[in-house]
Amino acid sequence: QVQLVESGGGVVQAGGSLRLSCAASGGAFSTYTMGWFRQAPGKEREFAAGISWSNGRTYYAESVQGRFTISRDNAENTVDLQMNSLKPEDTALYFCAARAGPYRLGQSAYPYWGQGTQVTVSS
Repeated sequence: QVQLVESGGGVVQAGGSLRLSCAASGGAFSTYTMGWFRQAPGKEREFAAGISWSNGRTYYAESVQGRFTISRDNAENTVDLQMNSLKPEDTALYFCAARAGPYRLGQSAYPYWGQGTQVTVSS
């Protein structure tokens, strides 16, 4: 059973930066595609960024493209999300998710989820 634990959330002013980290255990991490999703108050959970297991290719939602960077360390079993130029609309609960095999966009394709870490961006 894969377990995911997020950390790094907090409160930051608009224009600031935060780095989220997700630690994975219980599975063959190097063979898992990893994703970051987020859920703002009153809204549905949405995709933010993903990284393939096989070639490290990255994927981003249009709303975060150019501001967020996803990376992974297969030796440490971690995946990070560097968030720069944060905006109030980035305020959300951020979830780490994992799936075995190739990248897929839809969150239903990810069977493993962390509990989330809160990011609040003040204006």
